[in-house]
Amino acid sequence: MFEYFYHEILRKTIISFGTLFNGITIKHTDSDDNTTSVIKVPLAYGPTQKFLARLEQSPNLNKSVQMTLPRMSFEFIGMTYDPSRKVTTTQTFLAGSSADKSVEKKTYMPVPYNMQFELAIMTKLNDDALQMVEQIVPYFQPAYSVTVDLVESLGEKRDIPVILDNITMTDDYEGDFSTRRVLLYTLRFTAKTYLFGPVSTASGDIIKKVAIGYIAADSSSADSRTGGRDLTYSVTPRATKNYDGDIATNLTNDISLADAYIEVNDATNIPENTYIVIDNEELYVDKKTGNKLTVLRGQDGTTAVGHVAGANVGKITAADNVLIETGDDFGFDGSWD
Repeated sequence: MFEYFYHEILRKTIISFGTLFNGITIKHTDSDDNTTSVIKVPLAYGPTQKFLARLEQSPNLNKSVQMTLPRMSFEFIGMTYDPSRKVTTTQTFLAGSSADKSVEKKTYMPVPYNMQFELAIMTKLNDDALQMVEQIVPYFQPAYSVTVDLVESLGEKRDIPVILDNITMTDDYEGDFSTRRVLLYTLRFTAKTYLFGPVSTASGDIIKKVAIGYIAADSSSADSRTGGRDLTYSVTPRATKNYDGDIATNLTNDISLADAYIEVNDATNIPENTYIVIDNEELYVDKKTGNKLTVLRGQDGTTAVGHVAGANVGKITAADNVLIETGDDFGFDGSWD
């Protein structure tokens, strides 16, 4: 516990939230409805009070450094645990490393948290504020999902719903004509994210072979009185896909879904009692005579279909076994010892 890790999940969620509102524009028109200006509304991270204080401290409208309106700001204001999305805390899941798929990683199930945000819209003109609000609200019904790469080392991407909770408006205009008016619309959001714990290597935790020992005997036979026969059944997982893309040869002729004999251009690198892949079909090579192969079609749940001459014939070898992906249904070869 308390080992160092930092996935930057909170930071990524904050950035993703801000990106949603980074391209809002407003237009000003004249009395003939001609566009006189198009303004891209600036967006900054920080508390609303910070920007309002800058307006109050620099009331001179003639200063070139005066902060301009309209503008927007957003802020991460807190987070709460979400028990409605809770899963088993002791459960782990495996995933291939995003850098090397042959290296398995594991981590505990993520913890659900709701992140609260405030988006402030500050304008001088009410129509400017209404334009901005109307460009935002239709996308939230009441949620809009953003995809966030939560844990880069796992390639764990999730859709994070961002929910619009409420909208409030305040008009703090008081004073004479030299006082600057600020219309403030505040939009409050909740982002339903997940926080992950440390990630560790799981290669040593993956079961590569299973051996079961048992006694086989008929209760009415003499073996039952002497203990029966001690048998061991061992099972070793093997790849059912050509993960490394190794191409051994090509088909010489078209084959139908019922053909049990196929001919390839060069069968030198295809030994008997091995598996090959043509398109998405897996085949077992039972016998080989020159470049002609006797095969068993549709192995490991694949479907026997027709293939055309020239189709690639891939090999499934021991090199593919170390590249087995999490979720592969594994082909098992059983042997009696």
